[in-house]
Amino acid sequence: MTKKISFQGELGAYSHLACKNVFADHEVVPCRNFTDALACVNEGEADLAMIPVENSAAGRVADIHKLVGNSDLKIYAEHFQKVNHQLIAKPGIDIAALKSVRSHVMGLGQCTKVIETLNLQSIVMADTAGSAKYLSEYGEDHESAIASELAAEIYNLNIVQANIEDDKKNTTRFLVMSKNLQQAKDVNLDYLTSCIIETKSIPSALYKALGGFATNGVNMIKLESFIVESDFNKAQFYVEFEGHLGDPAVAGAVEEVRHYTNMLTILGEYPKHDYRSKS
Repeated sequence: MTKKISFQGELGAYSHLACKNVFADHEVVPCRNFTDALACVNEGEADLAMIPVENSAAGRVADIHKLVGNSDLKIYAEHFQKVNHQLIAKPGIDIAALKSVRSHVMGLGQCTKVIETLNLQSIVMADTAGSAKYLSEYGEDHESAIASELAAEIYNLNIVQANIEDDKKNTTRFLVMSKNLQQAKDVNLDYLTSCIIETKSIPSALYKALGGFATNGVNMIKLESFIVESDFNKAQFYVEFEGHLGDPAVAGAVEEVRHYTNMLTILGEYPKHDYRSKS
């Protein structure tokens, strides 16, 4: 039976490209939004979900930590996907004939140099792959889109200028989410642990909670806050640190953190991606 992996967006989205690069043997399941992509796994309609969480140029994906934390899924792996934007047009159209370009607002914002050089009018669309699909179905000869190479292939469009992103290091980090997939720890790999905490409403609670990492010698690499339940006085924190719960130091740190929190949810223990050692 063929395994499946869900993602948000149209076929040809960068999330689809990430799925293809990491899980080529899985059937892809495109979903309208992140909530549907996660629910697809939770309800057994897919085995994994490929969820973007941050981009080197645009920062964190809005509300993603809240969605991941409320999904009942676990992080199985991380993946770093290079973002190479392509300027695409209908077959047979020369670049000099182009007058406008469609894409997601971030796709447009990440390709400003080429857009300005070609004097193209920018038209904001819901996503990059959707702009390619629109161009294929309804576009006129003077219109173009910014999307992935995969999108150009799927929608039978031509790449008139390749790799037009302003930042050649533009990279998106994805989390691969799973419901039941368990991994045995490999002593030859370095691990990360992700969790969400909600500190107690007492002075210095966050300071003392995070002190558990320092006293146990655990390297914390990410701390981000987000508001929950529309209450500006109530925040939760997304935390990532090196190691896994099988490490005595990590176990000790987590135990200290629990003393100063109302809630601590482990989202996953997973191997570091090789990209971290290259960047």
